[in-house]
Amino acid sequence: MELKEDNIINIHHFLPHREPMLMADYILELTPENVITSFVITSDNIFVQNDQFVEAGLIEHSAQTSSSILGQSFFANPESNTKVIGFITNIKKIEIFGLPKVGDKIISKASLISQYENICNIFCETFLGEQLLIRTEISLFIQELKS
Repeated sequence: MELKEDNIINIHHFLPHREPMLMADYILELTPENVITSFVITSDNIFVQNDQFVEAGLIEHSAQTSSSILGQSFFANPESNTKVIGFITNIKKIEIFGLPKVGDKIISKASLISQYENICNIFCETFLGEQLLIRTEISLFIQELKS
């Protein structure tokens, strides 16, 4: 997928995560049922060991990509001071085929399978170029924190 400045969305508007736990740089496409994100692996990432992004990092990246589908309803207004909490409630399936290295840009594509209120089931795949790195089916829960 070609990255174009005019269709890049700041992920901070859709996820509560911040450094050092933010595992996605940009949202390239976002609809109520689908999301595509990008992430460049840097040497200072907490999930990098021996210049590779480890399995736990790929899983966290998949979860954050997936949660932006549900999270968009909480962060529709970029000026809002909404605080949310989210959890992985279930991982139905994980297949890991490869690990990216420092400097690689990975692209993830997630699709909503089902949703009931603040719980959703999402299918996500992450690629390095044409190479599939990870395939997951994950369930997530997100809830707004009341002050």
